[in-house]
Amino acid sequence: MRGVYLEAGVLQVRDDLPMLSPREGEALVRVHTAGICATDIELLRGYVPGFRGIPGHEFVGTVAAHPDLAWVGRRVVGEITIACGECAMCRRGLRKHCLQRRVLGLRGHDGAFAEYLTLPAENLHPVPDEISDEVAVFTEPLAAALQVLETGAIGPADRVLVLGDGKLGLLVAQAVALAGSETFVLGHHPERWHILRGRGIIPMHDPGGLQGLADVVIECTGRPEGIQEALRLVRPQGAVILKSTFAGVHPLNLSEAVVKEARLIGSRCGPFAPALRLLARRQVEVEALIEAVYPLTQAEEAFARAGRRGALKVLLRITCV
Repeated sequence: MRGVYLEAGVLQVRDDLPMLSPREGEALVRVHTAGICATDIELLRGYVPGFRGIPGHEFVGTVAAHPDLAWVGRRVVGEITIACGECAMCRRGLRKHCLQRRVLGLRGHDGAFAEYLTLPAENLHPVPDEISDEVAVFTEPLAAALQVLETGAIGPADRVLVLGDGKLGLLVAQAVALAGSETFVLGHHPERWHILRGRGIIPMHDPGGLQGLADVVIECTGRPEGIQEALRLVRPQGAVILKSTFAGVHPLNLSEAVVKEARLIGSRCGPFAPALRLLARRQVEVEALIEAVYPLTQAEEAFARAGRRGALKVLLRITCV
């Protein structure tokens, strides 16, 4: 099997990877297209110490084998957390926080940058015919963006400031605006701001009169110092929602959080079903976020491009359909 293999920070395209065999209850998926996420770039920098295997967790593909034969041949996307179903977190319904969890392409389970992947059958979601592969591959990151609305921190009367106008910030801002909140984006790429203005979102270079007055600040910069900036911009007793993941640690002065009585809320994986509905209805713009598409054989060049500062989404075409 051909795929991308990462070990000790070194990325290789290999043709000798063993063909996968699904476990009981798992499906085998032939991958069409996969997206390179900022977290994949951070894997190269040591985000998961000792990572060895096939990365990648944003994908769309066709079911090649499934416990229910009716699923074979269907186009699918898949939730990335593989839960044990038995631990204390799973019993509380918090499967994505399973104490024994594996995570597609990140933790104990080979990922989507290969011709095939396996996932529990229950993780799969069918893709409506009206959604192209290039759009469907955004299901996982859009679901993660929608998760900010599940925190309970954002109300329709709130003034929400999104830090960062990269691919994650652009998705998060669109999700927040759909919920009716007054939405602002602080960024440095005005060539992208037509995506925001078309949805009633206000982009800005400088926070100006918003400094210290935003009810909610959502940190999507991908930089460790973004958290400190978010604390500076949020109002007293406001909320800061953290979306960025990165390797290493960064000094953080939490005095401002204490003085402001600000809430810090982490947010990661989110709901796939509403993400697919929004994509099918074209209520979120994702195609404008695609910067380049590379064949699997050029994965090293694709990663280099995706790792450039300010890069938008880079896709890998895994198999032709």
